[in-house]
Amino acid sequence: MKKYSHIVSNNPSQPAAKAMLYGIGLSEKELNQPFIGIASTGYEGNPCNMHLNDLSTEIKENIGQNNLTGLIFNTIGVSDGISMGTPGMRYSLPSREVIADSMETVVEGLSYDGLVTVVGCDKNMPGALMAMLRLNRPSILSYGGTIASGKYKSKKLDIVSAFEAWGEHVSGKLEKNDFDCIIKNACPGAGACGGMYTANTMASAIEVMGFTLPNNSSIPAVSKEKLKDIDRIGGAMKNLIDLDLKPLDIISKKSFENAMVLITALGGSTNAVLHLLAIAHTAKIDFKLDDFQKISDKTPFLADLKPSGKYLMEDLHEVGGTSAVIKYLIEKGLIDGSCITVTGKSLSENLEEFPDLTKDQKIIRPIEEPIKESGHIRILKGNLAKDGAVAKITGKEGLIFKGKARVYNSEEEANLGIKNRQVVKGDVVVIRYEGPMGGPGMPEMLKPTSAIVGAGLGKDVALITDGRFSGGTHGFVVGHISPEAQKGGTIALIENGDAISIDAIKNTITLEVSEDILKERKSKWIKPNLKVSSGSLYKYAKCVSSASIGCITDNI
Repeated sequence: MKKYSHIVSNNPSQPAAKAMLYGIGLSEKELNQPFIGIASTGYEGNPCNMHLNDLSTEIKENIGQNNLTGLIFNTIGVSDGISMGTPGMRYSLPSREVIADSMETVVEGLSYDGLVTVVGCDKNMPGALMAMLRLNRPSILSYGGTIASGKYKSKKLDIVSAFEAWGEHVSGKLEKNDFDCIIKNACPGAGACGGMYTANTMASAIEVMGFTLPNNSSIPAVSKEKLKDIDRIGGAMKNLIDLDLKPLDIISKKSFENAMVLITALGGSTNAVLHLLAIAHTAKIDFKLDDFQKISDKTPFLADLKPSGKYLMEDLHEVGGTSAVIKYLIEKGLIDGSCITVTGKSLSENLEEFPDLTKDQKIIRPIEEPIKESGHIRILKGNLAKDGAVAKITGKEGLIFKGKARVYNSEEEANLGIKNRQVVKGDVVVIRYEGPMGGPGMPEMLKPTSAIVGAGLGKDVALITDGRFSGGTHGFVVGHISPEAQKGGTIALIENGDAISIDAIKNTITLEVSEDILKERKSKWIKPNLKVSSGSLYKYAKCVSSASIGCITDNI
């Protein structure tokens, strides 16, 4: 039962360790119980995370009621919503590695027998799951839940409403008072961004992979149901310890296929591609970029959820939640319900007691009447992205785009260009030197994409980048272009006015410039210096891999 913690709590040759455990207030009974680390990503600076320390305290109490000793520790987070469009956004993706490293460090360093991760914002979930897999000790992930919707003039709001309001305001379509009121009312309290953005995407994916308790990912943050949700954790953790059931016993290639099916059906974030690649690398499971396309080709897009649709995660919860969607997809043969989960039971067994999607609900379309017959996430290749790129194309923007390049060497330049109305109908906006190394940190481009949508150009302008996109992005967008500009990829060679073709049917992205001209441009290209010369971003830029393999940092 105390597979690891006996080294510090029951070893006569470690008297100082035992003395310090008495010093933190543990009783004799607590010393002799399995130690469970409770890793909270809670902090005051972000709605997604502001309530997680309180949830962690509740989890500790529940764990204690099940004859386990819970010990809370904290790790960091970066709010994408707050840092978006600022230099701070460059720290967002690297925070995934810091979260994984710090959780691994504490659990290994202090000899804990198991782990509960309490998570909220985008990088929390993949970072926590990567740590769980590295440690391979009985573990559960608990998602803090989605935010409630805001409201202004009878219109539901969320964080993307604020970004798009800026685009409307700078284009002269929205008065300042209305703009200010939208900003004040978009985020009414605790919880992660409300649409099928990256946080809800990754929470849903990790649930279907078997690492959360059933329906955990769709229960709203501020609700009585969330308290009931976390009250299940102590018993589940005790069962995991008794069974010695570990993350590497649960995960399989089928887990990743299930995750990608659910993400596709729900219209989830392209960031899931980066994170699932990194998680697969950690688990040493062969799941590559091309696997995403294979699954997307045969999986219909069903959910009318934001950013491209109408509804929020709180609305999905009201019609049955994630568990009901998974149950439906199992019944339709798209998800393998035999996969084991943290309950010790299979996905199908877990869902026997959960309700189906409610009748007459409008959020999840029948498989026979999809929004799009194949997935919205497209893996594109061509001379512009020889190692691949990731597009998020729902079909509402069309499936093919041809236009002339409007090139910017940073997100800041692009934002200024959009604000000054340089971008016009028919443009392919190119934002480069924002990749994993060039950023550094591969920042998200939600501000420029939201500004384009807010300016009324969402269907008339494409945007491509070696950076990435927020789960809140919609429009005709292509990110993760690899090789990135900093490494001399073709995106570095584009000039204003070059013709670019994007085809989400053939899955191609082409710079319509001859190879001879590209060779000439490449001979004149000078690799720019990194934007940083010290600190954590410098270390990240020096060791991060291509986006095409998940921006991992341990592949040196």
